[in-house]
Formats: sequence, C-alpha cells, structure tokens
Amino acid sequence: MRETPEKNKSWFYKWFLNNQLTVILVNIFLVFLIIFLFSKISFVFQPVGQILGIVMPPVILALVLYYLINPLINVLESKLHVNRIISIAFVFIIILALLIWGVMSLIPFVQSQVDSLVKNWPQYWDSLNKSLQNMFSDPKLHIVKERLATTNASITKSFEKSMSQILPQTMNNLSSAVSVLTNVVMILLTAPFILFFMLKDDKKFKVSVVKFVPNRLKKSVSDMLSEISQSLSSYITGQLTVAFWVAVMFFVGYLIIGQRYALILGIVAGILNLIPYVGSALALIPSLVIAAFIAPSMVIKVLIVFAVEQTIETRVISPIIVGNKMQMHPVTTILVLLVSAGLYGLVGMIAGIPIFAILKIICTRIFNWFKRNSSWYDDEDVEPLDETTTVKDTENSKKNHK
Repeated sequence: MRETPEKNKSWFYKWFLNNQLTVILVNIFLVFLIIFLFSKISFVFQPVGQILGIVMPPVILALVLYYLINPLINVLESKLHVNRIISIAFVFIIILALLIWGVMSLIPFVQSQVDSLVKNWPQYWDSLNKSLQNMFSDPKLHIVKERLATTNASITKSFEKSMSQILPQTMNNLSSAVSVLTNVVMILLTAPFILFFMLKDDKKFKVSVVKFVPNRLKKSVSDMLSEISQSLSSYITGQLTVAFWVAVMFFVGYLIIGQRYALILGIVAGILNLIPYVGSALALIPSLVIAAFIAPSMVIKVLIVFAVEQTIETRVISPIIVGNKMQMHPVTTILVLLVSAGLYGLVGMIAGIPIFAILKIICTRIFNWFKRNSSWYDDEDVEPLDETTTVKDTENSKKNHK
C-alpha cells in the first residue's frame, strides 16, 4: 500500500500527529497529570514515608561511615593482604576504643565547658548589650539606640516567656523526649550492623542493582552508579576532613590568644563548617560575643584567628582535600543552599549539595542519551560516545529518525 504524499496529508497530521514539539508537550502534560493523580492518593504512600523515616537515618549514618572507613579497609586488603572481615573487625575495635576514650576523657571536659558557657551566657549578652548602648550614646544616633533597645527588650521578653514555658512543655513532651532518645539509641545500635555488611559486600551492591537493568543499559547504569558513589565519597570524606582541621585550627588559635571555651568553640566551628561558605562565619558569632565581654582587644584577636583560619582553609586545606571534585559553580552552590535551607533548614543545608550532585549526574546522563538519539542536535554538538554506545547503534538511530 502506497503512503500518502506529505503535501496531501491533513494539517492535523502535520501539526499534531507528526510534530515533535506537540509530542513533547503531550508527554509533559501526561507527566503532570500522573503527578496530580498521585497527589490525590497520597494517603496510599504514607506508610512508605513512615517506613523510610524509620529506615533511612541508620542507613545514612552507616553510609557516611562507610565512605570514611572503606578506603582504609581497601588498603588493608589490597596492599597488606589482610582478610577483609579481619580488617573490618580491626577497624571497628579501633573506633570502639576511640569512642570509649572520648567518653571517658573528652566528654566530661566538653560538658564542663558547655555548662559554664550556658551559665554565663546571659551575663555575656547583658555586657554586650550595655557596650552597644554606650557606643550609641551619641545624640545623633538616638534612633539606632531606640531601635536597639526595642529589639533587646523584645528578645528579653521572648526569652523570659520561653523560659517560663520550659517546665510545662518539658512535662507535656516527656513522652516525645523519651521517644526521640529511643530512636537515637536504635540508630546508634543498628547503624554498625548496616555498616558492617556495607563494608563486607561493597562490591556486590552494584552488581545486585545492575542485574535488574536491561542488558543494553547495564554498562551505562553501572558507570552512573560508580560516578555517584565516587562523587559522594569525595564530598563526604572531603567535607568531614576539612571540618576536622577547621575545628583544630580554631581550637589552637583560641588557645594561643587565651579565648575562653576554646574547645567547645572549636567543635562548634568544625560542625558548622559542614555548611558551605557560611558555616565558619556562623561559628564566629558566639566567639565574638564572649570576646566582647572579655576585652575589646580580644575581639580583634578573634578576628585575626578567623582571618588566619580562612586563609589556610581556602588556600591550602580545601584545594588539597576537596578541590573541585563536585564540579559545581559557586553561584549554583549558593542557590542550592538557599533552596535547601528554606525547605529543610539545617539538615537541608548540609544534605542539599550531595543530593543536587546526584541529581546532576542522573540528569546529565539522561540528557547526553537524548542528544545522541535525537535529530535536534548536530553531530558536532553531541557528547563523545561512551562505551555503552557503538557506532552501529548511532547509525541505526539516525536511520530510524529519517
């Protein structure tokens, strides 16, 4: 049967049935329609969300520890020819010994500094407030002084109100606190078991996932999983290593200048440094408040310590340890932080970057596949072929498009 010439076909066929833009728009409409229908039956997926809420915390903790420990296990196994299970057991014993040492020696010292800081913090705040009021005692700055007094009164009133509600809320939320404590204990107990099997069967995980993928996509999916794993490993190990050295630098710097609570301020700086760009600046605030209570010269010393730490971190530690392995533009990083912080708070700021990196890898590979198999792009615009695509497959796809 002879096909109808193109010029004799109806406008409906040309503009709707045989138009790529129309097909794409229809597919987009179907995707949004499916999302809308799923939103109407979201109650069906609530048990799934609850299950993930229970399972994911220990899995995430085990995953972070896996990327920290696995390189050491691989060195013991490949270089020193130590059995993998023996290597895992040896590393676990070392970690357990370090935890016991930390509980016995470090935690009491940290707790004493925290208790002292919490006890003296109102005094520090009042002293800082009086210093600021004296600073703005000039009649020309009376507007700023009035606003400062209003803001301080509002903060003080809110603090007193919250303190008056602590006891009733504590009694009402006692069951919630016990529940949270139970969840934390369960996470700490189950994460080591998950970590053990992750370390033991690390090479089997990717194989187990890839075997469910069609044969023509196995290589591509395997490479994508390897790229995601490498990206996560680089980010987690890099960020935690940099955070450790930031904590050490702040601690040593504060000890040198005689700043109070050097250890707790250093630990806080290391933890907040997990937030890119703004973490160290946030950690500087409590240190400046304490320094302002001691002496104006201490404020200058704290700023000098911060400047030295930032110089060493940005010019030495971060380029060596992290580099640009995430391949993300600083503007993109800032936008991701803004969105993730607005949606999920502090957790979003910490987890936003690696999640975005994973999505970027997946979307990039899908887009490269589309470019290779679409007639919308010229040959010079298409990415180089990887091992999953042969020249013969490319020629066949072009013939199909024609």
